[in-house]
Amino acid sequence: MSEQSRTLPPEALDAWAAVLRERFGLAPEDVPVSLILDLARDVANDVARPAAPFSTFVAGLVAGRSGGSPADIESAVAAITELARDWEHEA
Repeated sequence: MSEQSRTLPPEALDAWAAVLRERFGLAPEDVPVSLILDLARDVANDVARPAAPFSTFVAGLVAGRSGGSPADIESAVAAITELARDWEHEA
């Protein structure tokens, strides 16, 4: 797979988010793309790259179990971001 085929321009990401929202009956505020991308970036930088997708999944799971509101999403993301900032991997 080429590096170019592994990247996604912003307009394609917006289109993909729209497809997901339509398929699953979600509102735009249910899919905070920037917030989730920021979470993935922070975890990748503060913990490890492979921890990023796993952590975004956990954020969604926690938010869903808490009720799934935009506030629940923000709270779950904030908690994981804080954990990542404080992470010190013991070698």
